Amino acid sequence: MKIRLIGIAVFAVSPLALAASDEALNTAWLVLASVLVFFMQAGFALLESGMSRAKNAVNVMMKNYMDGCVGGITFWLFGFGLMFGSNITGWFGMSHFAPHDGEPWDFTFLLFQMMFAATAATIASGAMAERTRYSAYLIGAVVISGFIYPVFGSWVWSGIYGGQGWLAALGFIDFAGSTVVHSIGAWCALAGILVLGPRLGRFAADGTPRSIPGHNLSLVALGGFILWVGWFGFNAGSSLEMNVSLGLIALNTHLAASAGALGAFLAQRSTSSPVLLTTTVNGSLGGLVGITAGCATMSPLFALLTGLVAGGVVVFGMRLLERWQLDDVVGAVPVHGFAGVWGTVAAGLFFSGDLFNWSRVGVQLLGAGVAFVWAFPLALMLYLLLAKTLGLRTSTQHEQRGLDYAEHAEVGYPEFNLAVTFDSNDLPRRV
Repeated sequence: MKIRLIGIAVFAVSPLALAASDEALNTAWLVLASVLVFFMQAGFALLESGMSRAKNAVNVMMKNYMDGCVGGITFWLFGFGLMFGSNITGWFGMSHFAPHDGEPWDFTFLLFQMMFAATAATIASGAMAERTRYSAYLIGAVVISGFIYPVFGSWVWSGIYGGQGWLAALGFIDFAGSTVVHSIGAWCALAGILVLGPRLGRFAADGTPRSIPGHNLSLVALGGFILWVGWFGFNAGSSLEMNVSLGLIALNTHLAASAGALGAFLAQRSTSSPVLLTTTVNGSLGGLVGITAGCATMSPLFALLTGLVAGGVVVFGMRLLERWQLDDVVGAVPVHGFAGVWGTVAAGLFFSGDLFNWSRVGVQLLGAGVAFVWAFPLALMLYLLLAKTLGLRTSTQHEQRGLDYAEHAEVGYPEFNLAVTFDSNDLPRRV
């Protein structure tokens, strides 16, 4: 009996047993992180719906719901292979399309990356809200998650199944996707709003912007909090394993989000503008986007500074779009695009142990520029093609009535549109 117990004890501490235990812990952590990132879809849905008018609430929810569905399937079919398959040329992967066999870790990694693809696709949803045809939008989401996002991602993150992306070989830093995920999604959104044009009544004849307030700011705040929580999985999960760096990554993430809200507050006050909830929430999201590239490679002090600047970038970026008469309903381009560029540069500026290395900053600028040159023209051609064929923008009548009824034959708030079920002239006879 003693010999058997000794044998069990020896096996329990053997390198093989420890390796199996580590793999199980890493798998559990990455599955949990995947769930957190997937839950970000709910945050996007609530935030975008709250910033839209009540007559379009169902349409916004439907777009975000289906982003996770079609984006996930498309990424499994094509995107994963393009992004992480054997990358001999340095430009795109050429294996692991529609993977259905492999090691257990392969499926865990696929699940996690699938959530990132859905995030990249859903960024365009809010920017293009309230005037986009539903079917055309879904086609755009398929192309973004299945081609535009994974090809650029292969230049930075490939190598797990052989080869290395050309930007990664240059030393480009993007730990969790300030550029790979967020800027790519934002540049696609920018192309979409250029082709669509502004909503009816968004700008006066002389170009003066008119406010079109969202219908439920409580949903905006709740969506912002959900995104904040999910971002811990987004950033810390990108370590792909349980290690001692998780605490620093999570701390940097939280500090940047908090500082982003503060930066937005200060930017609004500096111009004597009212401090808006929507803008403040966007500031915190800008801080989260900004820290995503360097969350594992900078100190907490610089993470706070990165978030603070990102919040200001979002505020002034939103005003810049208004000056250009570009109608971004939720501020997706400033939050994910402009703040993403800043965060990518900051990852090079504030790299721990090698601050202000200008050659590294140059590589970061190159990567951010390449992301725009890749994603924006492709998305512009995609949306122009959809506009000429299927039709990208809904009709004026449908836009005025609301896309909930026009596209889905439903309304988000039926009690606001109660049908008359009795003749009011008959009331005296009933008393």
